[in-house]
Amino acid sequence: MFVCSVLAAIGDHEPRVCLAGGTTPKRPYEILSTFPLVFEVPWYSVHWFFGDERFVPHSHENSNARMVTEAMFGKVPIGAAYMHLVPTSKATPEEAASAYEAELQKVYGAKELKPGRPLFDLTLLGIGDDGHTASLFPGTAALQETKRWTASVVGAKPEPRITLTYPALNSSHHVAILAAGAGKAAIVKRIKNREPVPASGIRPSGTLHWFLDKAAAGV
Repeated sequence: MFVCSVLAAIGDHEPRVCLAGGTTPKRPYEILSTFPLVFEVPWYSVHWFFGDERFVPHSHENSNARMVTEAMFGKVPIGAAYMHLVPTSKATPEEAASAYEAELQKVYGAKELKPGRPLFDLTLLGIGDDGHTASLFPGTAALQETKRWTASVVGAKPEPRITLTYPALNSSHHVAILAAGAGKAAIVKRIKNREPVPASGIRPSGTLHWFLDKAAAGV
């Protein structure tokens, strides 16, 4: 599996992986936590982060943290210090975003992203029918952020969100965009054509990979 091959190639530091929420990546997470792939992941040394999160408790049915815990974290030997959940217990989405940025900077070891030293070894992303990725939605202020690593997103959806911004997401050695189903074919085509939708702004410092089923690929 792609995730395993990326992690196997890292030798000079503890790997940092940014996870996607939503329905598409759930099955890959389940597969990673089962035989035989479960033995190919260095669970004790990988730092796991989230590209975005809803501003709800981690136990909430809409929480990305809950989805990943049920699909993967709860089945494998990961220490609590390596599961970097968005702190949605903060008083406001803005406070949660700031706290998460501080957590990212702590693990990265610097407050500024450095060329040639990506924040993430691997970032997994999905895409919405409107072209959003993580919680970078069309028309939101977070799309214009060029310095901060995180942002709060209020008003785009019923619940506020916390999202990583382009600077953080693009500071990745590998980015994998996952899409499945015929409903994604139109937006996949637009993104490949570099049309101005949020996901078109994903331009990692390393390599961008697409993982599509036949329906999403339009074939």
